[in-house]
Amino acid sequence: MALGHPRRSGLSDQVITQLRNQITSGEWPVGTRIPTEPELVEQLGVARNTVREAVRALAHNGLLDIRQGSGTYVVATSELAGVMHRRFAGSDPRDVAELRSTLESSAARLAARRRTDRDLKQLDALLLRREEAWGGGDAEEFVTADAAFHHAVVVASHNEVLTEIYADLGHVLREWLRGDVGRELRPENHMDHARLVEAIREGDAERAAAEAASYPFLCLRNPEPPVRG
Repeated sequence: MALGHPRRSGLSDQVITQLRNQITSGEWPVGTRIPTEPELVEQLGVARNTVREAVRALAHNGLLDIRQGSGTYVVATSELAGVMHRRFAGSDPRDVAELRSTLESSAARLAARRRTDRDLKQLDALLLRREEAWGGGDAEEFVTADAAFHHAVVVASHNEVLTEIYADLGHVLREWLRGDVGRELRPENHMDHARLVEAIREGDAERAAAEAASYPFLCLRNPEPPVRG
């Protein structure tokens, strides 16, 4: 989406809105560097101070991260995601694993009951992409593919609130997985997610929930499975 030229009234607010739209629409995905200040000045047709003020406001809200000498990067797609990133980025890995287990098992249970043919096709495609990424040996590509697969499971729950909360936590969860995977993929850490897709396809809600609940704890280097009642 091309950046338009904002009107003169409420100029700073308009620039903030335009930049936020670039982020929320996916034009500037999480992890990407946004155009430089001079580039934004030229694209928007506004003063440098206006651009600087807008970027600082979005950084304050948690959507952007200004890195001296490197540039400004997208770190979240919403203010809530930005707050979660700041609040939970340094959390205990076991706490994050427990949160993932709770959210993803609930989503998988619902997905087994509500999934559509379209959901199943998406899960099959993303499962294949995940396996190909693992086989390729690129840790960052695998993290992206794995995150996309788990997000698709949550989407298949057809619970909009759960999906939004999970999406807002996405950056925290990817950082956690990135830290656990490390810089190289180790064969002993491979987890086959085919059983989860099979359970969802067969409508076996409890088996799907149990599969999804176990994965985050298996990711921990010193796993401690959840207590089962």
